[in-house]
Amino acid sequence: MELISQHTKDIMEGCKERARAAGLSFTNESLEYIVTNRDLLELSPKIMIPTLYDYWVHDVEVLAAKGRYELYPHNPYETVINTRPPISFYNDNNPDWLNVMIFYHVIGHIDFFQNNLYFRHTWDIDFTGEALSDKRVIAKLRAEKGHFVDYIIEFARSIDNIVAYQSELSPLFFPEEVASSSRIDYYFDVFLQVEKKLGITDYLKEINRYNETLRNYGDQAERVFFGDLEGKYPEFEAHYLKAQGNRKKERRDLLRFLVEESEFLHRDENLWMRSILEVIRKTSIFFQPQIRTKIMNEGWASYWHEKLFLEDDRIQGHEVDFARIHAGVTAMPRVGMNPYALGMRLFHYIKAMADAGKNSYEYQRLRDIEERRHFDKKTDDGEDFIFQIRENLCDYLFIKNYVDQDFVDQHKLFVTGKRLNQQRMVWQYYVKSRAADEYRQMVLNSLYHPPTIDIDTERNDDGSLYLVHQFEGKQLVKEYIANTMVGIEYLWGRPVHLETSEAVFTVGKDPSAREGEEQMEMTWERVLYTMKDKVLTRQVLEQTAS
Repeated sequence: MELISQHTKDIMEGCKERARAAGLSFTNESLEYIVTNRDLLELSPKIMIPTLYDYWVHDVEVLAAKGRYELYPHNPYETVINTRPPISFYNDNNPDWLNVMIFYHVIGHIDFFQNNLYFRHTWDIDFTGEALSDKRVIAKLRAEKGHFVDYIIEFARSIDNIVAYQSELSPLFFPEEVASSSRIDYYFDVFLQVEKKLGITDYLKEINRYNETLRNYGDQAERVFFGDLEGKYPEFEAHYLKAQGNRKKERRDLLRFLVEESEFLHRDENLWMRSILEVIRKTSIFFQPQIRTKIMNEGWASYWHEKLFLEDDRIQGHEVDFARIHAGVTAMPRVGMNPYALGMRLFHYIKAMADAGKNSYEYQRLRDIEERRHFDKKTDDGEDFIFQIRENLCDYLFIKNYVDQDFVDQHKLFVTGKRLNQQRMVWQYYVKSRAADEYRQMVLNSLYHPPTIDIDTERNDDGSLYLVHQFEGKQLVKEYIANTMVGIEYLWGRPVHLETSEAVFTVGKDPSAREGEEQMEMTWERVLYTMKDKVLTRQVLEQTAS
């Protein structure tokens, strides 16, 4: 691994100038390294962070990657690390014209990292430096404790998706000076709406009255406001105190909860384990936005490498070479999903819509297909609009808001089905639906969505840990439950309970079905898993219809 040559660096700086002129925004400093295919294979299991802590699973993944490379020799053209300064890696045999295309792609990623609000908590972090420090800590522990360190890493990594990423992010957008008290929150959010069921007009009057009191009395506003309230709602204080007493202490950051609350981890001989849990949690939090913006991030980088490359006068004569590589990266597969392709086309589609003024209520209320097709207000503000999209959305909102029937029709997208051809005994794929709703739902279902696990602190009177899975239509993966709970039990030091929902299939009979035809019926069970002394038991709590 070595820094790129001065000649290649000059190409990169030229790309930066053109990208800034086009509106992209990023820091001046960046580091670019030339790497070999072997380097890339060894960095991939460490999410391309050379300084990430060592873990035996990484070595296994490197061996697997080398085996795959011998059969299918291919590596990515580039990789970017979101750190300060951003670091990118390139293959060692790229011609200059290809580096121009790749540099624009990398700059698109850097712009996305440094401006998308889901990365807000990473903007001021030299993550590679912190990772190096963590790596040294774990290496020192491994020298003292041996491979027992790897068991703790494994236990922690099995729950590193239960880290309440949103809770980590939200304080950055909510300054303390605008925070309201729990009494104000309860009055407006619960008392007026739930207890008193106030109408909208009266509710808005109360908000105006509070705002006026705030303007007139400043720091004393809350005291004056509730002083005036005593005559109108004398029961309010009793309701508020009761609600405070009954409020559940729900927590959703399991790793942090174990670090802070586990008596087992607070024993002198086990304090070292907390350091490992903190490293795993910090690493997970850092990468959460990348998992949640994969389609947008790759689409944004592809959109800009295409636009800027074709406007760059340094690469004249290589348009065909570019078209071949670009098509390979951004081709829309007939089956499966390419985030580069879907994201880039969606940014083009949104820009075209905004250029024509179609992101307006006037357009959305049109139902006539010809009127929709010819609607064009020529507002030409599409580029400004996609910059707003880049700043504020994640993949879920990107897909949910902008994959509509016009987009699906324009790109001839469809949902595939799979069936068995019993004559030829082969699986066949077929077009199941071209409806935007179904295509959108298929993409949304493929997105990262970790389970929501609440820690119920009111049900751990005997010292056990009670976890409640908030069921959102998907059950947990059964084969992972036992090993995951063994790890949690070890880190907690006492039994662990997990309440969740599971599907149960039974053979039913459809009245309209022909003789001999059977139909599977599905119901949901609320079940309780308990891990005690490394033994897992399962208890059915209740059964509900599907």
